[in-house]
Amino acid sequence: MTLWELFIIAVGLSMDACAVSICKGLSVKKVTLGHAAICGGYFGAFQAIMPVIGFVLGVQFKDLITSVDHWIALILLCLIGANMIRESLSKEEEEMNCSFCFRAMLPLAIATSIDALAVGVTFAIMDIGSKIVFAVLFIGVITFILSAIGVKIGNVFGAKFKAKAEFFGGVVLILMGLKIFLEDLGILNLPF
Repeated sequence: MTLWELFIIAVGLSMDACAVSICKGLSVKKVTLGHAAICGGYFGAFQAIMPVIGFVLGVQFKDLITSVDHWIALILLCLIGANMIRESLSKEEEEMNCSFCFRAMLPLAIATSIDALAVGVTFAIMDIGSKIVFAVLFIGVITFILSAIGVKIGNVFGAKFKAKAEFFGGVVLILMGLKIFLEDLGILNLPF
């Protein structure tokens, strides 16, 4: 996996967290650096932790699934991406709590990082091995940055970017799933 591919996956994964951060920015009158750091910290940490858990689980079952690993990567990334697109198109309004305390942030961090667990399984299938530490730290940092920026965007511009962020993230994950699938079948060989 190239750095460019990892960056694309990191941005795609971080879009849920970024969308929630935008909502958190909407929920406060004046955003502080602390608000941005709290959102970035929670979301970045969980986006880094969950792929590790998925990677460990994936390594345990890798020998059993090697012959269908490209199908699993395709299905997992497409399901996650499709769900993000579905949520972006939903007219249902999410109620957002303006609290940045542990009890408010922990469930949000877990909920927005479940997809990263599935990506961790995909990493095990792709056999990135020792690069997992760099990969998860990279994903965590990208999520931290985009979530921190999302808080400010939400406070300044309102909810108009939330749906676009989720939609973009979903499309990116679906495209990465297709790329992995087609490369494994030998149909596609992109330089990135």
